[in-house]
Amino acid sequence: MKDADRMDEADAANELMRLAREIARHDRLYHADDDPEIPDAEYDALVRRNAEIEAAFPHLVREDSPSRKVGHAVAGSPLSKVTHEVRMMSLDNAFSREEVADFIARVRRFLALPEDEPVVMTAEDKIDGLSCSLRYEEGRLVRAATRGDGQVGEDVTANVAFIGDIPQMLRGKVPGVFEVRGEVYMAKQDFTALNAAQHEAGAKTFANPRNAAAGSLRQKDANVTAERPLRFWAHGWGAASEVPCATQFGMMQQIMEWGVRVSPGLVRCGTLEEMLQHYAAIQNARPDLSYDIDGVVYKVDRLDWQQRLGFVAKAPRWALAHKFPAEKAETTIEAIDIQVGRTGKLTPVGRLKPVLVGGVTVTNVTLHNRDEIERLGVRPGDRIVLQRAGDVIPQVVENLTRDEEREAYHFPDHCPECGSEAVAEEGEVDVRCTGGLICPAQRTERLEHFVSRGALDIDGLGERTIADFFARGWLESPADIFRLKSRRNEIVALEGWKDKSVDNLLAAIEARRQPDAARLLFGLGIRHVGSVTARDLMKRFETLPALRDAAERARAGDEDAASELTSIDGVGPVVVGALGDFFHEEHNRQVWDDILDEVSPPPYVVETKESEVAGKTVVFTGKLETMSRDEAKAQAERLGARAAGSVSARTDLVVAGPGAGSKLKQAEKHGIRVIDEAAWADIVKAAG
Repeated sequence: MKDADRMDEADAANELMRLAREIARHDRLYHADDDPEIPDAEYDALVRRNAEIEAAFPHLVREDSPSRKVGHAVAGSPLSKVTHEVRMMSLDNAFSREEVADFIARVRRFLALPEDEPVVMTAEDKIDGLSCSLRYEEGRLVRAATRGDGQVGEDVTANVAFIGDIPQMLRGKVPGVFEVRGEVYMAKQDFTALNAAQHEAGAKTFANPRNAAAGSLRQKDANVTAERPLRFWAHGWGAASEVPCATQFGMMQQIMEWGVRVSPGLVRCGTLEEMLQHYAAIQNARPDLSYDIDGVVYKVDRLDWQQRLGFVAKAPRWALAHKFPAEKAETTIEAIDIQVGRTGKLTPVGRLKPVLVGGVTVTNVTLHNRDEIERLGVRPGDRIVLQRAGDVIPQVVENLTRDEEREAYHFPDHCPECGSEAVAEEGEVDVRCTGGLICPAQRTERLEHFVSRGALDIDGLGERTIADFFARGWLESPADIFRLKSRRNEIVALEGWKDKSVDNLLAAIEARRQPDAARLLFGLGIRHVGSVTARDLMKRFETLPALRDAAERARAGDEDAASELTSIDGVGPVVVGALGDFFHEEHNRQVWDDILDEVSPPPYVVETKESEVAGKTVVFTGKLETMSRDEAKAQAERLGARAAGSVSARTDLVVAGPGAGSKLKQAEKHGIRVIDEAAWADIVKAAG
C-alpha cells in the first residue's frame, strides 16, 4: 500500500471513493443490520487510511466521507425515526501510551494551560454495546433512541421498557429535560445462553454480545426484546435544561443517584500515570468481568473546559478511547484464497480452522499481499499464531511450522476472476489485475467511474442502477451503456421506472455520443491516468487512435514514441508503462474498440485565451466555494495554463481556498505565489 504522501491525485481520489463506499457498507452491516463482516480494528484501519489520504489531499474530501459521518442512517428500518436534539458523537481512538500523552498535550495546548495546571480526567471502561439515548421530561422517560447516524436514530422507547437497568422514573430532584446517554449490552453468560437457545431453535446465532444486544433492542416487536436479557449503563448525557454539576465525575455520580447505573470502573485521574495505571488495572481484570469491554475512555473532567474544547467532525476534542492490545490464539491455515477487489487488487485470505480469540470466533484472516506471505512463509497446513490487533483485527503474527519441508505457496500471476495478467508496479507491493473493465470483480465500480461527473457525466446512471442493470446482464462494458435504448421497454417495466424517467436516461446517454476525448480517456480508468493527465495527453495527441498508437509503440521499445510521451509535462515512465500495459491486454483493446464503435469523440482542441497565467502551472487546493474543481481546471486550460494536482518547484501559482493544507505549506516552502479564489476570478475576468 502506497503512503498517502507518495500518491498522485488520481490514485488518491480513486482510493477515497473506494474507502467511502467500503466503509459505508460496513457501517450499514454493523449499525443497521447488526451483522458485521470484519472486526472493528480492520474497520478502524480503513478509517485511519481514509484520514491519512484526506490529510494529504484535503481538497479531495468527499461529501460522503467517513470523516463526516457517525454510525449509519436508519433508512429502511422498521422502527420510526428520531432526530436527536444534540448530536450523538463517536470517539477518537488511541492504542499506545504516546497517543494518550499526545491527547493530553493537545488539550493543554488548545486551552493554553500552564505546565503546572493539572488536567484532571475521568476514566471508565469502554463497554462494547449499542449506544442509546434516554430522554426524561420532569423525571419521566418519554423517549429512547439508538444513535443511528448521530443526527437521526431509531425509536426504541417500547423496547427499553423491558430493560431493568433503565428506570421509567428518575429519583429525586431532576431537571425538566435531561437525556441520559449510555450503552445497551448483554452479559457474556447471557450471550452464551441466548446463542445456545437460538442454535437449538434453528434460528440465527450472533457473532458476539454487542451484535446480540443490538439485534435484540432493534426489534419491531417489543415482545422479542422482552425475552432477551439486556442491560444498560450510562456514560454521559445529551440535551439538558440544566446541568447541576461542574464536572464530568460529579454529573456521573448525580446520574447514578437518579437511579441509572454507571460504569463500576469510573474514577478520576489527575495525571497521565494515574490514567495508565487505571487502564492496566481494568485490562488485568478484563477476563473476569461479566461483560465485554474493548478499552478505557478518558474525558476531561471540567465541563467548562469541555465546552471550550468543543468537537471536530464527528468526535469531541475532550474525550479519547484507549483501546486494548491484541489477544492471541493458535490455529491452522487450511487454505489460501485470492479475493479480487473492486480496484483490481489481489488480496490473499487465509481460511482458518475456527478459533476463539477475545470472545469472537475467527475463521478468516487477511494475509494482505504477496510480500506478507513471503515474509511469514505461510502455506496451507501451517500452524500460526493469530492475534486481534486493537482487540479486533485478526492478523498472523507468527508461523510456527515455517521450517517444515513443504512446497512454498505461489502467488498467482493471473487474475482468478478473469484470467488477465496480475502484476505489481515497481515500488508497490500490491498485485493488481490488469483486466480492468472486463474483470467481473471490477466492472460495476469501473462503470460507475465511467459515467461519473469527471468522466462522461451521464445523469440517471447511479450506483444502484448500474448494479441492477449489471446483474440483469444489460451492462458489461461501457459500450453497453449506449445500447440501452434497445431495452427501453424492459427498463420501463422495472419497479421505480416510468416512461419519462427512462426517456430522460436515454436522452442523457445519447447526449454523450460525441464525448470530450479527455473525459472518455479518464473514464476508462487506466491506472495513473487521472483527469489532468488525460487532458495533457489529449492536448498533445488530439485523437484517441493517435494516443493508442504512441502507447503501443512505446511498449514495443520505440524510443521516439516513449520520448514523445514523457516530454509531456506530468507524464513519466509510470504513466507510459500503465498505458502500454492497458493496450497490451487483449480484453482492454476489445473494450476500447467496442466503445469507439458507439461514440465519436471529436479531435481534442483547447481554445485558449491570452492571460497572465498562459504557459504557467497552477495548483488548486482547499475548498473552492464558487465553482467545482473541474470547472477551475477547465478555466486554467482556457487561459493557457496547466492545472496540476501537486505542488513542486515548477509550480507557478497556487489558488488556495479554506482548508488548504500540505499543498499550501509546500507553496510557502518553495516561495510560490499564493492567491485566493477571488483573485483567481479577477484573473479569469481580465482575460475576457
